[in-house]
Amino acid sequence: MQNALAVVTVVVVGLLVGVEFAVAAFVNPIVDGLPHNGGLAARTAGARLLGRVMPFWYIGSVVLGVVWSAVAWGGAGAGLVATAAGLLVLSVVMSVALLVPINSRVARWTTESVPADWRQQLGRWDRFHYVRVAVIVTAFVLLVVALV
Repeated sequence: MQNALAVVTVVVVGLLVGVEFAVAAFVNPIVDGLPHNGGLAARTAGARLLGRVMPFWYIGSVVLGVVWSAVAWGGAGAGLVATAAGLLVLSVVMSVALLVPINSRVARWTTESVPADWRQQLGRWDRFHYVRVAVIVTAFVLLVVALV
């Protein structure tokens, strides 16, 4: 049971890390380089789509991490799993406090309603996102080390 839970947790968190890393390292830089602010439409569409999906993925990752931590309590690697679960909780708190407010605004933008400081807002979101990616990568590494 615990092994299956560990593998599922590592896979779910690993996929989350992959998506968030890809957004930070590839997707946003590519769409931001499109001519005539073409990336703006991609960013608003991405904000809407990922804004619906990611809350479930983040919360699911936290739940899996907490359950694995509880099941493994007192055993080998339990401290690593608990630390990873704590980092996943931190990523959710960061998301709600820092990223979601910006993302919610971006999701509502149209070509007619884009604020003058839209580039600065997206830049701020990107900087917070880089920190969040570092947090979830660290959590993922701890989970992998605990699994092996």
